[in-house]
Amino acid sequence: MLDPSSSEDTGGESDPEVAQEPPRKPSAFLVAGKRGNIGRAGAQQLQGAEAGKGAKDSPSAGDDEERKGRERVQKEEKEGRTKLQIYVFVMRCISYSFNAKQPTDMARRQQKVNKQQLQTVKERFLNFLNGETQIVADEAFCNAVRSYYEGFLKSERVSRMVQSGGCSANDFREVFKKNIERRVRSLPEIDGLSKETVLSSWITKYDAIYRGEEDLRRQPQRAHLSAVSELILSKEQLYEMFQQILGIRKFEHQLLYNACQLDNVDEQAAQIRRELDGRLQLAEKIVREKKYPKFVSADMEALHIEELSSSVNLLMANLESLPVSKGVPDFKQKLKRSSMNNSFLDIGDEGDNLSKSNIVLSFNLEVVIVEVQGLKSVAPNRIVYCTMEVDGGEKLQTDQAEASKPQWGTQGDFTTTHPLPLVKVKFFTESTGVLALEDKELGRVVLNPTTSGPKQAEFHRMVVPKNSQDTDLRIKLAVRMGKPPNMKHSGYLYGLGHRVWKRWKKRYFVLVQVSQYTFAMCSYRERKAEPQELMQLEGYTVDYCDPQTGLQGGRVFFNAVKEGDLVTFACDDEQDRVLWVQAIYRATGQSYKPIPPIHNKSTNYKEENMKPSAISLDPSQCQGVEDLISAAPSSFDHAALFTVLQKHTLQHRMNDSFSCLGWFSPGQVFVLDEYCARYGVRGCHRHLSYLKDLMDYAENSVLVDPMLLHYSYAFCASHIHGNRPDGTGTVTLEEKEQFEAIRSRLIVLLENQITHFRYCFPFGRPDGALKATLSLLERVLMKDITTPVPSEETKRRVQKCLEKAAQINYSQLMDYTQINVNPEEVPEKRLEDMLRFGELCIEVLQQNEEHHSEGREAFSWWPELMAEHAETFLSLYRADMDSALQVQPVDSWNSFPLFQLLNNFLQAESHLCNGPFHKHLQDLFIPLVVRYIDLMETSIAQSIHRGFQQETWQSVKLLANNLPKVPSLPLTLPQMPSFSVPAWIGPLYENTLQGVNLPDIYNGSATSEDLFWKLDALQMFVMDLHWPEQEFAKHLEQRLKLMASDMMEACVKRTKSAFDAKMQKMSKSTEFRVPRSVCTMFNMLLDAKKQCSKLCVLDCNQETDIQWQQYHSRIDVLIDDTFKEMIVSLISKCTVVLEGVLSKLSRYDEGTFFSSILSFTKPGMDLADTYIVFVRQNQDILRDSINDEVCIEKVFDQWYASSMRAVCVWLTDRLDLQLHIYQLKVLIKIVKKTYRDFRLQGVLDGTLNNKSYETIYNRLTVEEATAAVKAGNGLQGFSMRDSDEEDS
Repeated sequence: MLDPSSSEDTGGESDPEVAQEPPRKPSAFLVAGKRGNIGRAGAQQLQGAEAGKGAKDSPSAGDDEERKGRERVQKEEKEGRTKLQIYVFVMRCISYSFNAKQPTDMARRQQKVNKQQLQTVKERFLNFLNGETQIVADEAFCNAVRSYYEGFLKSERVSRMVQSGGCSANDFREVFKKNIERRVRSLPEIDGLSKETVLSSWITKYDAIYRGEEDLRRQPQRAHLSAVSELILSKEQLYEMFQQILGIRKFEHQLLYNACQLDNVDEQAAQIRRELDGRLQLAEKIVREKKYPKFVSADMEALHIEELSSSVNLLMANLESLPVSKGVPDFKQKLKRSSMNNSFLDIGDEGDNLSKSNIVLSFNLEVVIVEVQGLKSVAPNRIVYCTMEVDGGEKLQTDQAEASKPQWGTQGDFTTTHPLPLVKVKFFTESTGVLALEDKELGRVVLNPTTSGPKQAEFHRMVVPKNSQDTDLRIKLAVRMGKPPNMKHSGYLYGLGHRVWKRWKKRYFVLVQVSQYTFAMCSYRERKAEPQELMQLEGYTVDYCDPQTGLQGGRVFFNAVKEGDLVTFACDDEQDRVLWVQAIYRATGQSYKPIPPIHNKSTNYKEENMKPSAISLDPSQCQGVEDLISAAPSSFDHAALFTVLQKHTLQHRMNDSFSCLGWFSPGQVFVLDEYCARYGVRGCHRHLSYLKDLMDYAENSVLVDPMLLHYSYAFCASHIHGNRPDGTGTVTLEEKEQFEAIRSRLIVLLENQITHFRYCFPFGRPDGALKATLSLLERVLMKDITTPVPSEETKRRVQKCLEKAAQINYSQLMDYTQINVNPEEVPEKRLEDMLRFGELCIEVLQQNEEHHSEGREAFSWWPELMAEHAETFLSLYRADMDSALQVQPVDSWNSFPLFQLLNNFLQAESHLCNGPFHKHLQDLFIPLVVRYIDLMETSIAQSIHRGFQQETWQSVKLLANNLPKVPSLPLTLPQMPSFSVPAWIGPLYENTLQGVNLPDIYNGSATSEDLFWKLDALQMFVMDLHWPEQEFAKHLEQRLKLMASDMMEACVKRTKSAFDAKMQKMSKSTEFRVPRSVCTMFNMLLDAKKQCSKLCVLDCNQETDIQWQQYHSRIDVLIDDTFKEMIVSLISKCTVVLEGVLSKLSRYDEGTFFSSILSFTKPGMDLADTYIVFVRQNQDILRDSINDEVCIEKVFDQWYASSMRAVCVWLTDRLDLQLHIYQLKVLIKIVKKTYRDFRLQGVLDGTLNNKSYETIYNRLTVEEATAAVKAGNGLQGFSMRDSDEEDS
């Protein structure tokens, strides 16, 4: 028994592309005028073909077409009769199975996705990405969905997979799950949120997007229907399934069912015994006549007879094991009418049979009395009136009228539940006698109206009392009986059935609709509300039939047939028959539409056109049925019949709404197993036929499970090679020849699938299919069942397939991108195409690794072959890449992104890193990289030289539009690659454009910043290359570090020279202000110090680490020494200014010529004030312009120390002299303000209160005390003590 992995679903939505039934072929039951739709041309074409036989001798242009038409009709009739015969055997297998059971251990198959559903899914995901849904998601999930939409849903391979019928919603979900698992693994850990929770949340959101809002409302129904697919199918469902498989009509099944007596268990058991006896007789005949099949060995002839006998004995034993008169168990599940295509899968509990009380009808009657004529027995002036009643109920009376004019027009309304009510109308006159109790009745009329009766008023003769003079008394009235909504048709018919209406007589029938899907045919008597008998129409098929002999009454006939029942009806009018058949046809819901017979008035109609049917609904014409059911099964070639049955079953299975991949459903497997066991179909033949059919589908790009192919092939191989688990069996020559043909064909198919693995197994779906295909190829290559195929042979075949696959994949990719290698295109366009094409090539190789790496589970050498496949694929890209690079200009650097793209991918792939393509790529770009660095070095050197010649030493933050650029030199210089611009240049440029001051850290000169940017960009560019070859990468790094060191050394020296020249030109008076350019030089040195650690230091793991550390230390020492020298020079300049102030104070020294003269003057404090302003303004300049706080503190510390030292020296030189009062006031103010200003600038107390300051403080305090004694108030408030208090 085949091991299917699918089960039918009753309510799944059928695929509109594959689930629609093809146009049906003509039934073998009808070969002449009984049907109006035989074949494609209908009965008229067939009649014309038959009529044309008489004119065959007269040549005409349409003879060939008529002959072809007849041949086609005959062929279709032959095929239809063969299918009917197969269906007879299938029905017997279903009705009384004693060998096989429906398997319950099935792997669940998913609903397939069709083109319309794929488009709907695309629209739903696009709506989500456009924000048109209510699903809330974060950016990471949106990115995952966008990647899934662009890479999977829009892929051409997905469209092919959907078209092949092997794609399910589960495949879509698994691909998304695999993608997000890779993404979530790369995300950083989040406290309190596990990655499993993220995956579960994303999958839930994916399901919501995939289903959409409409499917959410339908979910309960879908869940119910999917659960039904796991149930065992009932007999009725199996019957209907194989009716669809073999194209059998419902009424054909019903006739065969009744003729075969399938509801009679004893008859079926007897039929099996007759079949087994026929198979034994066939075996004896073979021995007697020695007509054995051709076996591969003559010794197998006796074994063949033993096999036949043992198979019959096994069937007998199985039959004996069943209980007597019980047979196989039936199932409670019954078929209910369904609006879906596969209605035989709709399981539900059938309700109880209808009872008479369920039939309720309600009629509205309108009785209108117009006038009475023929009244002679009453005087003209007498009063007359009429009464009316229905079924003896309430009476209604008309108005009174004179006998001379008895007219009314009165209407009475009644309600009744009787389909055949009794309406009485009486005519009265008022009695004039005193003693009369009742009025006198003049006449009456009794009517039996129906819903189809006349609606207009008509005259009716009234029944008058005896001896009445009114012999011709007539009343004109109308009785209108309304038709209730649940009454579909009514009228008088003759009827005869097996279960109801067992006598042929005329009855009043009403077709009643009880519910939406339940109809009943009811017969009624007069004045009865409940039907006398009823027949529920579910399962019946109605059709026209010929008159029945022996039945008196009725002119035209029709009947309704069901398993175990046949009801014949007749009426007198052809139009009435048509109306009845149409009404019952609508009620039964049958697929076959009855067509009224065509009545030809020609004289030769019956002779030429009315040929007897093989089988019809007419019981008198049952010869066709008898031929089918009485045929001995042993006289048929069941191998050929089973081939037809299995082929059509597989076709039906592949066209249903499930992604079956070739696996039969449980019900189909059950019937096929039972057929093979009951009618002796050899297992090898069964699997060989199955393999042929499966390969037909696979060769037409339909997905077939390779595990299924493997299973069937292994069975056939073990049989052919004599290694069956149940022992050695007979092998026919035909089986061996077919096996060898299938083996050769299967090798070609498998090699083709491996060659097209990206399209046969897109995105690794079906799961494990590639691995199973490789294993099957190894199995097929084995020459027998025991000798394994050498591993090298399998590897060699797969290797050739993958070589072809590389060429196919590359050409497919070229067609997809529509890139044509045109030598006439501009180089930039060709390079752009190669870059875009390279991205797609990388994506293809990554998909191969991600979705098709399962081959390593089958063979250890699979990764090696996939690496060779990738190299072959890249070699094809190499040719186009080389041709595109050769036409690029010599000094064009636009190809570096291509190298970076390919190199980053190749380095990440261990099996491709430093492979042939990777090495070729390096060899191709080494000269380009070297030339690029050479030109950049020249460019930077020239820019330094020219930049320092033209340098204005303005800070770059003051140059809003003066960003670093490569100078325009006479020679063509390389430009920086756009992908390697350092990170700081972005915000730098952006802030400049917005008019915002740049950060203080970028206060170097234009030349220095340009240098540092270029060096950093160049090193980042080379670093981003990630050069794979270590030696060359080490060489590049060393060269760039050395170049950076040399460039920086030259920059520092040029800066020092410019600083010295600048300082020599500066004034020595208090008018001196530190220039901004000097501050820029300091900033440049500070930047150089910072950049040096990044641009000039090698990796610590280098072997030359010590040497490079020494070289780097030399650069650091140079920068530090230069920085110190510049600070000393600056401080010296400031000290010279202080010394100039002190020299002016020296003129007031005691004992000098000028002191006696100047003592008579009253000088102001301008000297002290100008110096203090000098100090403060220079402090502010340094604070604002120098970017490093440590540098500023160092300058201020040294400046303060130098100033105090100068004052201390000046006072020391005058230890023996008393200070002039003016000298004392100026020094006190200078010292006090200097101390305070530097303290505010952050100079620490330890530096402020140095020995020089303490000496100055003590001396000035003594001098202040002396002056206070001598001059009194001569200091005018200047005091060191005040300074202390103020400072404190």
